[in-house]
Amino acid sequence: QVQLVESGGGLVQAGGSLKLACAASGRTFSSYIMGWFRQAPGKEREFVGSIGWGGFSTYYAGSVKGRFTISRDNAKNTVYLQMNSLKTEDTAVYYCARKVGSGTYDSQSEYDSWGQGTQVTVSS
Repeated sequence: QVQLVESGGGLVQAGGSLKLACAASGRTFSSYIMGWFRQAPGKEREFVGSIGWGGFSTYYAGSVKGRFTISRDNAKNTVYLQMNSLKTEDTAVYYCARKVGSGTYDSQSEYDSWGQGTQVTVSS
């Protein structure tokens, strides 16, 4: 497994922006699809988006498409989540994870090595 550490969370007003980062240990980061998930209070963890190993292929949940952008820097072993036009319903703990399975991008069972998460709170 790989160690993942998320950062960049915080408190932001609705309509604002935040950029999260997920730093990975290990030498094989560039070989894996990486995903972002989130879990709001009292709700199940849900898929946010994913990015291919080369950074050219991305896939987003409908609720964030057009507002969130995932990117990666393989030289820095880091994946990013740029969040714009934030809404109160985006409030959640955000996690990154490494995709190791060959199934669908939005299935949590396809991912391992979850980070500890970073809290994002969007105020109205």
